[in-house]
Amino acid sequence: MDNTASGTAQKALKLNLDAITYGTFAEIGAGQEVARWFFSVGGAAGTVAKTDSAYDMMVSDAVYGPTQRYVSRQRLEAMLEHEFVLLRDRLGPGRGDSKCFFAFADTAATSGYQKPTNGHGWVGVRFQTRPREEPSEIVVHAHLRDSTAARQQESLGVLGVNLIYGAFYRRKDPADLIASLMDELSRERIDLDMIKLSGPAFPGVDNRLMSLQLVERGLTDAAMFTASGEVVQPSDVLHKKPILVERGSFRPATKLTLNLLQRAREQFLQEPSVRGQQPVVLAEMTLHNFTPEPDVDHTDFLARADILRALGFDVLVSRFGPYYQLADYLAGCTEGMIGIAVGLPAFRQVADEKYFTDLPGGVLESVGRLFKRAVKMYVYPTRDRDTGQIYALEQAPIPPPWHHLRALLLEIGRIEPIRGYDESYLSIRTPDVLALIQRGDPSWEQMVPAAVAEIIKAENLFGWRSRQESSTETRPILSGRNR
Repeated sequence: MDNTASGTAQKALKLNLDAITYGTFAEIGAGQEVARWFFSVGGAAGTVAKTDSAYDMMVSDAVYGPTQRYVSRQRLEAMLEHEFVLLRDRLGPGRGDSKCFFAFADTAATSGYQKPTNGHGWVGVRFQTRPREEPSEIVVHAHLRDSTAARQQESLGVLGVNLIYGAFYRRKDPADLIASLMDELSRERIDLDMIKLSGPAFPGVDNRLMSLQLVERGLTDAAMFTASGEVVQPSDVLHKKPILVERGSFRPATKLTLNLLQRAREQFLQEPSVRGQQPVVLAEMTLHNFTPEPDVDHTDFLARADILRALGFDVLVSRFGPYYQLADYLAGCTEGMIGIAVGLPAFRQVADEKYFTDLPGGVLESVGRLFKRAVKMYVYPTRDRDTGQIYALEQAPIPPPWHHLRALLLEIGRIEPIRGYDESYLSIRTPDVLALIQRGDPSWEQMVPAAVAEIIKAENLFGWRSRQESSTETRPILSGRNR
């Protein structure tokens, strides 16, 4: 199918004039802004079977079933299921051989008299690519950043048209489809932090890569998927929960990586505001830990994701640089305590002026932004590579005057040394492990958890080859590029 239409009106008109697309529009909470485009450009009779807006909660429950939250993925999925099945059952016998049916739905909360803040919404389309085919589906979560309800409604309408158009005309290239969702929009207006593609229109699509696309293309600052690989909207998982996060390259995750997080979690659970709760434990992969080129090596990314899956970690993919950016983001998702598990070298960066030349207040401003809420760092010791001496948080050399800052943060309880660490792990360094893997030196297996070694060998990750393969083939399966 041709995909030459660019503007919102052009896209709506092209769909209206396409003799094969036919569907329903169900919109709750922000008016019928998507359907309005199809009526306003003309030719809507060729595309629109029905529009609906079950705005009243009792009416919505009667049509789609009860729910605890009306602006939620659960409600959106119920709307898509109900509307598509209804359309197919009613019109399938007469038009099912000549039409590709679709059901579009959105449920949104925009700014209002009682809620003068940014809105958000769930948007989705269930559609056929050929008559009688089983449906495919695209689900998106959007933050609406405009300052007025009218502007938020307008951006939601544009997003909806982009989504339907993308489903029918840009589905063969999921990366292009994702980019096209922002046509005639900007990050100042809308933020897309979750997308899921499913069904026969998207064979072989890995939604973890789709999450990466959202971040890589600048459509959002962070996206999240669970240990099972399920993409999720971060606030849905993190809302009101205590959060413990470890940033790393995870290329690969080592015994030190795992021990650092385990020991930090033990201490985090003893915090008065965390005690008795189950925190969300996150592994954060920032784009700053990927290749310096514009395009991230996707095979390399999935290798890291598979490692974290083997360890049972939920993953946050982000654009964040300094730790205060990560803390700011997490604080916007939860009112609970935030723990950051780091090694001593990472903590030293907190007091290194060269990382904060863009801030008027330099190190002091970055520290103020990092610890301004209920944030605490748990710091793992390190071993000096030249002398073999072990340095813990309290004794580590820090250039003056920033050693005074360390003393202050220790005294007020914003940083804490990790206790009970395993001294034998302090010589493990991720780049060394990676080099051993790619050289075929089997000693790397003693430096990573058994589950990690097993999956690296089973899936030939990070350039690993068995001894027999290594003797006949020296070219690694991955590029080996990194920061």
